[in-house]
Amino acid sequence: MTTLTYQDAARHLLAQGFEELAEGDSRQASEKGWGAAAQMIKAVASIRGWKHDSHAALYRVIDRLVRENGDDGIRVRFGMANALHQNFYENWGSADYVAGGLAEVRVLLDKLEPLLDRERHPAPTL
Repeated sequence: MTTLTYQDAARHLLAQGFEELAEGDSRQASEKGWGAAAQMIKAVASIRGWKHDSHAALYRVIDRLVRENGDDGIRVRFGMANALHQNFYENWGSADYVAGGLAEVRVLLDKLEPLLDRERHPAPTL
């Protein structure tokens, strides 16, 4: 899958998550939130040539991004996405909890997406 496809999938899944939540299906909304986060992380990893083929690999990508950017909010929001993933299986999250989680995933995507542009169009060296 190409980087752009991962990026597009992330945005599409997040939109689906909000739609499913509005329809009352918080379990499916939760899984779409997780999927959106995972797809955007795969986009960043893909463009950098980093491994991204397992949950463990995604966590390693998150660790690297936090170190590079000094933004622990990336890790915190990915943790929220993982909680949504758990909610898909266990169904313990209220609609408000899932809505908050999807909002955090949106912030995560907004933080990660500029990293794609920076990699595609690096600043010129002087």
